[in-house]
Amino acid sequence: MNKQERVTFVINTLKELYPTIPIPLDHKDPYTLLIAVLLSAQCTDVRVNQITPLLFAKADNPYDMVKLTVEEIKEIIRPCGLSPLKSKGIYGLSRILIEKHNGQVPKSFEDLEELPAVGHKTASVVMSQAFGVPAFPVDTHIHRLMYRWNLTNGKNVVQTEKDAKRIFPEELWNDLHLQIIWYGREYSPARGWDIEKDIITKTIGRKSLLSKK
Repeated sequence: MNKQERVTFVINTLKELYPTIPIPLDHKDPYTLLIAVLLSAQCTDVRVNQITPLLFAKADNPYDMVKLTVEEIKEIIRPCGLSPLKSKGIYGLSRILIEKHNGQVPKSFEDLEELPAVGHKTASVVMSQAFGVPAFPVDTHIHRLMYRWNLTNGKNVVQTEKDAKRIFPEELWNDLHLQIIWYGREYSPARGWDIEKDIITKTIGRKSLLSKK
């Protein structure tokens, strides 16, 4: 297969496996999504979904969040890891949303990335999942699979994002980044990887990987 045929194979296979695409992080609006994505750094989505109901029961909007202390936030989110950093970020961004954005999550990459503890990936998830703006957030699953599928050189997530945006049609970005995450979890994990179950890598994977298998 040439590169375009491999890209088409990926798109068609993922569409077949995931015709409807569940959102990994539970949320009800852009603010709760933003907080959930921030918490998911170096933490599983399953764990985040266990913790956010406890946090959102006390504060599911920036106005209520700033009524809590950083310490109170930290205690609730402790199981997610990096709680000192994340609690300061949650409190700080909530205050900025009130002061600069009328309590609303802004709809631009620039404004989102200015918020404390919000990097490009977090902003990309919010833009795509909350506002439907085409974005291609790259997490560890996407970075791993794009390398396994020989669609990027795997140098870093910045390069992987550029490559993904270049080879996949823009109108599919928002679906594809989620489909690849689900596929990575179910069929092509980092640990306990069974190439026989991983139809995409088995069909189009990087030759150096396939020869080891």
